[in-house]
Amino acid sequence: MTHVFHRSLRSEYPEAVAGDGIHVIDRQGKRYIDASGGAAVSCLGHSDAAVRTAVHAQMDRLAYVHSSFFTTAPAEELADALVADAARELGSDALRSVYFVSGGSEAVEAGLKLARQYFLEIGQPSRHRIVARRQSYHGNTLGALAVGGNAWRRAPFEPMLAPATHIAPCYEYRDRRADETPEAYGRRVADELEAAILDAGPETVAAFIAEPVVGATLGAVPAVPGYFARIREICDRHGVLLILDEVMCGMGRTGSLFACAQEGVVPDLVTVAKGLGAGYQPIGALLVAGPIVEAVRRGSGFFQHGHTYMGHATACAAALAVRRRIVDDGLLANVRARGEQLRAELAERLAGHPEAAPHVGDVRGRGLFVGVELVADRATREPFAPERKVNARLKQAAFAGGLMCYPMGGTVDGRRGDHVLLAPPFVVTAADVSAIAERLCAAIAEAVR
Repeated sequence: MTHVFHRSLRSEYPEAVAGDGIHVIDRQGKRYIDASGGAAVSCLGHSDAAVRTAVHAQMDRLAYVHSSFFTTAPAEELADALVADAARELGSDALRSVYFVSGGSEAVEAGLKLARQYFLEIGQPSRHRIVARRQSYHGNTLGALAVGGNAWRRAPFEPMLAPATHIAPCYEYRDRRADETPEAYGRRVADELEAAILDAGPETVAAFIAEPVVGATLGAVPAVPGYFARIREICDRHGVLLILDEVMCGMGRTGSLFACAQEGVVPDLVTVAKGLGAGYQPIGALLVAGPIVEAVRRGSGFFQHGHTYMGHATACAAALAVRRRIVDDGLLANVRARGEQLRAELAERLAGHPEAAPHVGDVRGRGLFVGVELVADRATREPFAPERKVNARLKQAAFAGGLMCYPMGGTVDGRRGDHVLLAPPFVVTAADVSAIAERLCAAIAEAVR
């Protein structure tokens, strides 16, 4: 009997004993292709020599010091690199400082609290409201859960969650009308933000938070062209901060280090995690625009927040090595090429499969961030009844076939709808992609049968 409080107390988990490239190996020697990077984390696979060497070397020098006493070279170098990367990709030096934490939820919490403190520092204490989107996910801590729009995750804790305003997602497959262009649809749903700000009172709204490419809740859904440009315009007009949550879609996952670079917008705050450390160490970060940093510096001089392991030296050393592998070894080009291949192969294989084809509603994504939405009826886009638990059946069938993927339910409204998310390591080959597509196609056919 295990004494570990596992995620599911009704499941038995095989023991993972080794990693080999894109594979995880269990105690019985079975190999699993990690086609989801765990949860879009393991972007370099499970046996990267350069990152392991960097972690070992840092631990030999200094594993950890508390950030209230010291800074460290890895933290300083990583911050310098991320700020330079943002300036290069975004064409702006607006993001000037980096606040290191231990993961994505912590990064979002820090962003929300810093947004609030910024307005206190500049003499606008009435600004405290956060606007977000339905069918979004920003983390599992109470603050992050409060702004997130994942109905299933929120439901048990609703009485404990701070109020937040939620507007429509940018979910073209489901919500664009037949008489709308993608651009017109994007403007319509973006304008919900302005309506929400005006309804609440602009003087009370602190920030709007969104994922540039929605991850776990919708399954790799990018915004339509022009949507985020309109969002940025609305935020600027009303003095509202724009927080972009790139915990899942950032750090190269969509083909650029910052997913928002492909939208042509510069946020005031951006969160990253998952692929930042690639699973070799727990780490997250909040990148902060210069005016926010200066407001705190000129005001109280102190961000009233903090965690024990922020700026952890070994974690920063690991992330620095991960970043070098991605940037210096040109892995972003492979992300873009293999992502195009993966979407094309999935579309072709699934369309030609007699059992799966009638139930594949949409294949979407950017880079190596790919989603497949499953439906009971392709013509009407009617989702499966939740009682069928198609997403759970899919995970079970894929795992039995040696494939790790990330299926989820509640895609449409928090209860109905099923999708599967793929986020394989950036080092996948063309042959790996074909194997992933083949195994996933077989698992989908089994799940909908």
